[in-house]
Amino acid sequence: MRAVLGFCLIFLMLHTPGVLSLSTHVAVIYPQDPVLRMGSNLTASCWIHPDLGIHASSLFWTLNGQQLPNSLYRVLSPTNLSVTLAGLNASRQTSGDNLVCHNHKGHILAGSCLYVGMPPAKSVNLTCWSRNTKDLTCSWAPGGKGETNISTQYTLKYKLRWYGKEKECEDYTHTQPYSCSITRDLHLFTPYEIWVEASNQLGQATSDVITLDILDVVTTDPPSGVTVGRVGQLEDQLSVRWEAPPALKDFLFQAKYQIRYRLEDSQDWKVMDDVGNQTSCRLAGLRPGTVYFVQVRCNPVGIYGSRKAGIWSEWSHPTAASTPHSERLMSGSCDSKSSGDSNSTLRRELKQFFGWVRKHAYGCSSMSMKMYDQWRVLMQKSHKARNQVGSPRG
Repeated sequence: MRAVLGFCLIFLMLHTPGVLSLSTHVAVIYPQDPVLRMGSNLTASCWIHPDLGIHASSLFWTLNGQQLPNSLYRVLSPTNLSVTLAGLNASRQTSGDNLVCHNHKGHILAGSCLYVGMPPAKSVNLTCWSRNTKDLTCSWAPGGKGETNISTQYTLKYKLRWYGKEKECEDYTHTQPYSCSITRDLHLFTPYEIWVEASNQLGQATSDVITLDILDVVTTDPPSGVTVGRVGQLEDQLSVRWEAPPALKDFLFQAKYQIRYRLEDSQDWKVMDDVGNQTSCRLAGLRPGTVYFVQVRCNPVGIYGSRKAGIWSEWSHPTAASTPHSERLMSGSCDSKSSGDSNSTLRRELKQFFGWVRKHAYGCSSMSMKMYDQWRVLMQKSHKARNQVGSPRG
């Protein structure tokens, strides 16, 4: 808080013309730099040195550079002018609001910083996660209505549940606000108790305590080596392959994966939840001749026998690939009527099958792909037979 007070006084001296040196003690404001609750009333007095030969009635007040109306003033003595502020609003910034006493020429005689806010409420939404069991990062949100509007300190504290000594988290350099990372002396297979203490000059509050085992909150890096390619000349399929996160290769766990994909010109992702623990998948029912973006993420389930669900990693960087153009759509035909009937029949069959796929065989299961491939072979034979029947005999 001392640094904040210093900033406020320096601001008053450097950013206002005609400042008189504070070292001469020409005037002083009381109370100096008060901390007040929102909605409070304040009466401040500006005392001037008698040797200045200035009468208090010639002085005026400003708050954040705006002159306050004379109706708020009261001359208490020839050297003392007070101002009364009712129902104070929250400070505009944590460095305080500037209340300044001026002489009749506008020169600053004295200044004070007002810190108007609220005591902290207990923090909420305390959650923690461990990246590859190497650290433990926790984040939270301020309680109540959020910000207190004055300088408030948040401290993450933790200890081993049964025999540990209370410690404070030290690494608050995480880019996410209201978070801290514990990066050393971590213990596996032992529960931690974790909580947040918030304090300012108006009060303090302690969050609810959460208990967790690091192995239950492990997340990992996104899968690496994600590749997307065509499946032969099948115009409505793409093959996706990836590698398990290398940081967890020595751990006993059962990974789960998710895939999401979208069209190049769309922001709507379609998520496949039933990929399981395999590291490859085929996407079916895609548009021919279309670019798709694909991402994969991992959930390290059951590390060293943990029964918790685990935490999903971030998505991998998008990987793009295009499906082949449809040969049936690209090839020409001399018999427009026959071609139209054939295409109409094929479109109807495709619509029927894709409806069945969406209902019964969605996902990466080998059974779905096997049945799909069988259907494709059947359709190719049917298409070939229709062409032979429709062609003229020599």
